[in-house]
Amino acid sequence: MPELYQPRLEDLWFKAQLLGDEQTMSYNHAWGGTIAFPESRWAAWYDRWIVHHKGKRFYRYIRADGVFVGEAAYHFDEEQQIYLADVIILAAHRGKGYGRAGLQLLCDSARARGVTELYDSIASDNPGVALFLHYGFEEILRTGEYILVRKSLTD
Repeated sequence: MPELYQPRLEDLWFKAQLLGDEQTMSYNHAWGGTIAFPESRWAAWYDRWIVHHKGKRFYRYIRADGVFVGEAAYHFDEEQQIYLADVIILAAHRGKGYGRAGLQLLCDSARARGVTELYDSIASDNPGVALFLHYGFEEILRTGEYILVRKSLTD
């Protein structure tokens, strides 16, 4: 059964691997593909997202049988005034139900922390949108670049 795991600073090697994997990040081609996450940035990122999140950021690894398989996160977007979700599964672990489980766990965690709605902005050609729609997110905006989906957490 997948679970959410709060990473330690030394666990951020997995985030670097996840963001740097071309197959995993292929969905992100519209925004540049892979993302460099060198160790020199880990401490500042960890402080902002894990230690001093101020209730505006939530980040966990998705772990199954003791193995990191992905990440689940949300953050408050000041410009849009919404909480944006993020679920990424390492390509080698896709198709095993970890995305569904991670999204469920993320929604449960957000609800428990008083978040009433979660959104995600997904590249319009990303097949991952089906996961969000299947889990009860609704499409509220579609452009040539992205699809914005929303889920109420008060139901």
